[in-house]
Amino acid sequence: MKKTALTLCVLALALTVAAQTPETHAFVKRDSLLFLDVHRPAVARADKACVVSVFGGGFVNGSRDDELQAEIAPLLTERGYTVVCIDYRLGLKDSAMVARNSGLLHMQDLFQFCVDIAVEDCAAAVAWLVGHADDLDIDPEKIILTGSSAGAITVLMTDFCRANGMKQAAALPQGWRPAAVVPYAGALICRRGELAYNTPPAPTMLLHGMKDKVVAYKKLAPVISHNLYGSHRVSKVMSKQGIAHWIVRFPGIGHEVATWLPGSVDLFCAFVDQALAGRVTTLDATMTDSKLVPTKWTTMTIRDLYD
Repeated sequence: MKKTALTLCVLALALTVAAQTPETHAFVKRDSLLFLDVHRPAVARADKACVVSVFGGGFVNGSRDDELQAEIAPLLTERGYTVVCIDYRLGLKDSAMVARNSGLLHMQDLFQFCVDIAVEDCAAAVAWLVGHADDLDIDPEKIILTGSSAGAITVLMTDFCRANGMKQAAALPQGWRPAAVVPYAGALICRRGELAYNTPPAPTMLLHGMKDKVVAYKKLAPVISHNLYGSHRVSKVMSKQGIAHWIVRFPGIGHEVATWLPGSVDLFCAFVDQALAGRVTTLDATMTDSKLVPTKWTTMTIRDLYD
């Protein structure tokens, strides 16, 4: 009896360690290889849903295995999701890359460049996952995109580019779309014409602090780009076009929302379940959380970030 119990304990420990140790794969070669980490759940959801998580850092820093990603992955694998944390090129970190694009004389052009290459890399990661869905035991139709700050811009832009047939998302498989998109303090950058979706986006939940001046809640003043639209403006466009979505607003809070996924796992899973069931209707909510309090990020601006 004791031997059986010990065997079960060892097996449980082995499963736990396996669930915590990611598999690392190269998914595309740019100037160098880009990698993704696959965190498998000990017990997968019956629908084999997969979450792609994109780190933040202002397109200057961050990594697929940074502190926030290391916190997110086990929280979601415990819920049965396969979690994939991806690399993408940081256009403001790589001085050689900036030098090669020195013709981008205006900061808004450089910021657009950073977003474009991040979207290209996100699309390439998704294409790799779809191509390896059987090996990873995931359903390619149930891939959820989420991200923080710059990562939130990346996932929101990836679906925007897909819906509008833009070249940045050309690597995505034909006819594929995310099962859901959940950006934490995200925005859309639109340089030409009026902000609009030509075809329907994926079911989207926007989460944003109403005091956010790093990734502006409404619209960024002309410091980097006069056409960076935050969650408030994106929600208005979706409502005008009759696109069902959720927006969760946090009064008195700034960019702190970018790191709130670990504190919102229940909300995240509730939205994803609705999206996977095809039952998303428009929800506009104002929320407070005792664990989400103002810090220096409430008063910080985009100029402070890059200065």
